[in-house]
Amino acid sequence: MTVPSAPTTPPARTEPTGRRERKKAATRQKIADTALRLFLEQGYDAVGIRDVAAEADVAVTTVFSHFASKEALVFEQDENFEHRLARAVTDRAPHEPLIPALHREMRAMVRHCAAESAAPLWDMIDKSPDLRQYEESMKLRHAESLATAIAADLEPPRTTTACRAVARFVVDAHALAREAADPDAAVDEIFRMIEAAWETTGR
Repeated sequence: MTVPSAPTTPPARTEPTGRRERKKAATRQKIADTALRLFLEQGYDAVGIRDVAAEADVAVTTVFSHFASKEALVFEQDENFEHRLARAVTDRAPHEPLIPALHREMRAMVRHCAAESAAPLWDMIDKSPDLRQYEESMKLRHAESLATAIAADLEPPRTTTACRAVARFVVDAHALAREAADPDAAVDEIFRMIEAAWETTGR
C-alpha cells in the first residue's frame, strides 16, 4: 500500500491546535507540496533535497527535521495512513465487526487514491526502484502496526499469526484495488475473501 503526498489521500488527521504546532504543520505541508511539484515537473531522480529546500525557501536541515529521506517526501501521508488503519479498529462503533470497519476505511482510501488526478504520481512511483522499495518497507510496517491494533482489540483473542496475516491482506488490498479497472468492486471482492478467511480463524 502506498500513501503518497496530497492530493492522493484525503486528510483524516487531527489538526494541530497551538500556534507553534500549526506553523510546524504548515511548513511540513509546504515542503511536501513543493517536493511533489518538482518531482512531477522534472522527474524524481533529477531533483535533490537541496533543490526542494531552495524552492520551498527553507534550510536543508528543516527538510530533514520533517522528513527522514527523499522517499519520505513522496509518501507524506505515511503516518496518517498508518494511524487511520489502526483507528478503524480501535474507534469503530461498539459491537461493529472488525472486517467491515476495515473494509469501509479501505474503500474510502482507495476511492481517493484511484482518482485520475493521482495517476502521474503513481506512474512516478512505479518507475522508481527506490520508491517501490520504500513502499514495500512501508507496507510491512503498516501491516505490523495494524496487526498490533487488531490483537489488542479482540475479545476473545486470535493468534498472532492470524492477526498478522489479516493485517497484511488488508494492507495489500490497497494496491490491488487501486490498480483494478473498477476499484470499488475490487475492494469489495478482496474483502469478501478477507472476511471468509478471518471467520475461519475464530473456529
